[in-house]
Amino acid sequence: MDILLVLKKGYFYIRAEYPIAVEHIQKALEVCYNLGLCGRNILGTNFNFDIELKKGAGAFVCGEETALIASIEGKRGMPKPRPPFPAEKGLYGSPTCVNNVETFVNIPIIINEGAENFAKLGTEKSGGTKIFSLAGKTKNTGLVEVPLGIPLAKIVYDIGGGALNGRKIKGVQTGGPSGGCIPVEFFNTPVDYETFAELGSIMGSGGMIVIDDTVCIVELARYFTEFVQKESCGKCVPCRIGTKRMLEILEKITKAKAEVEDLTTLEMLGNYIKETSLCGLGQTAPNPVLTTIKYFRDEYIAHIVDKICPAAVCKELIEYYIEPTKCVGCTVCLKNCPVEAIEGKTKQTHKINILKCIKCGICFTLCKYKAITVKQATIYATENKN
Repeated sequence: MDILLVLKKGYFYIRAEYPIAVEHIQKALEVCYNLGLCGRNILGTNFNFDIELKKGAGAFVCGEETALIASIEGKRGMPKPRPPFPAEKGLYGSPTCVNNVETFVNIPIIINEGAENFAKLGTEKSGGTKIFSLAGKTKNTGLVEVPLGIPLAKIVYDIGGGALNGRKIKGVQTGGPSGGCIPVEFFNTPVDYETFAELGSIMGSGGMIVIDDTVCIVELARYFTEFVQKESCGKCVPCRIGTKRMLEILEKITKAKAEVEDLTTLEMLGNYIKETSLCGLGQTAPNPVLTTIKYFRDEYIAHIVDKICPAAVCKELIEYYIEPTKCVGCTVCLKNCPVEAIEGKTKQTHKINILKCIKCGICFTLCKYKAITVKQATIYATENKN
């Protein structure tokens, strides 16, 4: 969600997929107009200022300021080269200030309490606080506001409560789909814009996803790359074509069809895309791939060389197996299998026909006796031995 101010008119730009945010802002604007804080002759002065709520069509690229402006003007949300910057020539050709709502919220605090008091929180270069959306494999999730400079470990372990079910935390993905993956060995570093940039990630809008050992790093990178590839506006070749080629290589890796040389190609592509893309979407799109290769290279090697997925997530590299000692023959898995890959009779041990199994995971999810387990695919294990 961004707020855009132009002369004496402002816009809240919110994705239409966020109906709760839209509803809250609409109610807040009604209150402001009723109190005389918006509109004409604000607080009895000659100052006039109106705010309009603009619902975006859901394009991720409209987080880039020039694409956002184009969207408000009723055009397709596509970025423009800068300069001129929006501060010189923005909405309808007028000087325009574009910022995240969180940024504007800090202005009254700085004015009322003074810049020195505000700067007491945070670090020398990153002052104040930051709101994070803490999610993923952690006990406590939700929105948390912390002073910048706080160690990452304090957010994950003290506020988040640590890992679920005694699992091992591997890292965090910060900054959303365009952010990077920071491994656990850097959890004692301060949370600020400069440190995140040095680690290859970004602060973004404050997304923070905790990753444990049940998460496949390669699949995570593939998932985010698929998202940014679909969200690319297509205006520049590096982003439009480059992210597609990266996605193709990542898909090869998750299917055990890649070569070690593909890692070099991924890194080369990622760096070219960062350096040559037109806007921030393309310039940050390779972050999930580049950081995971840098910090979790062993997981990529396991997929490529050993033909295994350490987290047992990638479908091509796993099999579902029914433990005979745990199966009670309840038939829940049998009845819910969409391809009839499970065989057995009531109150007798069931079996999974791996030739029919599509690895959808429904049986694994529904089995309340935990009789179904995930293991590395025997076909790849046999090939590896040979």
